[in-house]
Amino acid sequence: MAFFLEALFGGLMAGMLYSLVALGFVLIFKASGVFNFAQGAMVLFAALAMARFSEWIPIWTGIHSRFLANVMAFVLAAALMGIVAWLVERLVLRHLVNQEAVTLLMATLGISYFLDGLGQTIFGSNIYPINVGMPKDPLMLFERTFDGGVLLNLEDIYAGSVAALMVAALSLFFQKTATGRALRAVADDHQAAQSIGIPLNRIWVIVWFVAGITALVAGIIWGSKLGVQFSLTTVALRALPVVILGGLTSVPGAIIGGLIIGVGEKLSEVFLGPFVGGGIEIWFAYVLALVFLLLRPQGLFGEKIIDRV
Repeated sequence: MAFFLEALFGGLMAGMLYSLVALGFVLIFKASGVFNFAQGAMVLFAALAMARFSEWIPIWTGIHSRFLANVMAFVLAAALMGIVAWLVERLVLRHLVNQEAVTLLMATLGISYFLDGLGQTIFGSNIYPINVGMPKDPLMLFERTFDGGVLLNLEDIYAGSVAALMVAALSLFFQKTATGRALRAVADDHQAAQSIGIPLNRIWVIVWFVAGITALVAGIIWGSKLGVQFSLTTVALRALPVVILGGLTSVPGAIIGGLIIGVGEKLSEVFLGPFVGGGIEIWFAYVLALVFLLLRPQGLFGEKIIDRV
């Protein structure tokens, strides 16, 4: 039972991180109706900015406090993601209003390659650490209940808690604010949203900035665990099944989908892996996503598409 609880908890923590990355996809899709292939590049670019700024700030300012250096690095990285959002709207999206979805899709693919190259040019291509003070010591619980107790990772607890707070804040943003409702209106119909006075350009800047902040938080968490390296772009690929499972238009779907994928990966690897030689954690999410594409393409919480003749 203790082994099961350890695997379950590990899956829940991984699922929250998947949900955080998946929210970036959902945010962009809800605002533009297009799948954002640049989300993985945004995670990497933001993490590189955070890692390098936290390294450079003590040199620039003489500050020796790691906490202050990290706070300033986060502010600078967030400001940089705001500049990226403004440039994306000004140089790309503004010229593609009311274009076909495939056109916007290819535009995000181009943005992805541009951010990959720009990040390498500005910040370098080595592996950089991010140290934001998350403890890496193990935590033993329920020693009196289970023989040997339940071994948990404190870093996973902190990471999962931060991801949960971010997810909750974004959910409230979409459901309770006028901007969140405007985002949904823009996703439904660009021309109709503009006709009722919704400033499409400003909405796109806001949503790309929020997606950039989401990418920054995800990049910090994954960078703290794995180091900032160019393989971080694959984190976005791990979130694709989450988006398919939960639905491209649903913030709650990204949350539930992430938890299902995270728990399913861990439990299947732990309990089924020994019987098939391991490796289930690598492909489990994609097989589950394929099943949903065949049986329920819109996902668990996505809007069902009804064609009227």
